[in-house]
Formats: sequence, C-alpha cells, structure tokens
Amino acid sequence: MEVALKIGIAGTGRMGAAMATRLLACAHSLSVWNRTAQKTEALAKAGANVAATPRELTTPADVVITMRPEVEKALAHSVKERGAALIECPVGGTVGPAKEGKLFGFVGGEAADVERARPLLNDLCRRVEHVGAIGAGASVKLAINLPLLVYYQVLGEALSLCRDVDIDPARLIDIFADTSGGPNMLKVRGATIAAALHGKETAAVTFDVNLVRKDMRTMLDEAAGLSVRLPLTAHALERYDEAARNGLGASDATMLPAFWLRHGQA
Repeated sequence: MEVALKIGIAGTGRMGAAMATRLLACAHSLSVWNRTAQKTEALAKAGANVAATPRELTTPADVVITMRPEVEKALAHSVKERGAALIECPVGGTVGPAKEGKLFGFVGGEAADVERARPLLNDLCRRVEHVGAIGAGASVKLAINLPLLVYYQVLGEALSLCRDVDIDPARLIDIFADTSGGPNMLKVRGATIAAALHGKETAAVTFDVNLVRKDMRTMLDEAAGLSVRLPLTAHALERYDEAARNGLGASDATMLPAFWLRHGQA
C-alpha cells in the first residue's frame, strides 16, 4: 500500500494480533487496545503503540479495526452521525493467512465507504468481495463456514465405517483428500486430523470447539430469523456440545472426528 495510515485495532486476540502483525509489516502506524492489556505486549515489542483507553485508540486514527462484530449494526448509524463510516469485513482464514495478508474478505457497507477502505483491505486479504449492506458480510461468512463445521462431524461418521480397516490414519486421510469426498480443507488440515486420530492433541489451536459452538448457535439463530431450518447443523452442534462436555472445549475443531470415533458407538 502506497499511503501509510494511522490504524487502531481494538481487540488483540489471535486474529486481531495476526492482523496487527501484518499491518506493521506493511509500514502502517499502528495503535492497539485490548481489555486484557497483557495481550498487547508482543505487539508493543514489535513496534505498535498501546492505547490506554478506546478513546485514546480512536481519536488520532484514520481507520479503526474492531474484533467485536456483534455490535456492528447498532454502531453503523451512530458512526455515520458523527461524520465517519463503518464497514464490516468478516474474513475467511485463520492466523497464518492473516499474518501473510491472504484472508478472504466478505465486506458489508455502502459502496463508496468500501472503496475508500479497499486499499487497506487489500493489505489484509488476497480477495475482497463486497456482498451488500452492513450485515451481509456476516451472513455470507456464516454460510461459508457452515459446510466446514458440519463436515468435521460427517468425516468422523465416515471414518467410523472404516473402523475395522487396517490402514494408517494418515494414509486414510490422504485417500479422502484425493477424492470427491474430501474438501480442500483436508489438503491443509489433513495431517492435523490424522494426528488426532493417532491420539495426539492438536498443538496449534486455530479454531477451538467452543468458538465453533458459538458460531453454530449464531447460524441457527440467523436461520430462525429467516424462517428456515438447519437440521444437520443442529445435529452437528449437539456433537460439538458433547465434545465440550468431555473436556474438548478449548481443543481445535479438528479433534471432532477422532472424538466421534471414540464416542460414537451405538
């Protein structure tokens, strides 16, 4: 990006911190704020300014990025009244793509506001799609994630049919990944799933079971508002809830197929 911006990021969890790292690499002037100040320490060492309050973060900023999507619709009108603009950009991708600027952005907002923000979005995303007004981005992101989250349960059920087949889990997952029964995700996460099938805990947690449960409940709420049913999603959520009750709430979602193989007996 040719023009360096003064950017504030409110919320420096895994994704917020990864985006901050990317924007520092793009030579932007970056300030960060988080309710738990300890989560800003690594970014401070990397060159970010740490704001003491949200007001201190936002006052000098050209752009503010927040990791709090549940309030975006309520904020949009208030922000406009104060002479600024709000867009939403839920993203596809986890920490690795965020650090490399390879996220997929689903943008909601007014067209002119989206175009003003596009250079910055291009720093963070390999592809940016303007899908409608505020709220549309979140709806598309939920729809994009739904098949993947349900698939983890479906994969566990499929693997249960191979329970008596004498084959190494890594080889079996590789076979799945090379067929029409395997989504692109298996090419990226297959080794992690195979390790879980071997009984190994996932070391790097990118999307834990509790976050999946939160997203799936949001999907079901969204569907109810649209007067549509999501029976497979509801069933899959029950299995994630069961996994959480068995102590896997903080584990990566890739653990679910292995969990089902252990607990899915009739």
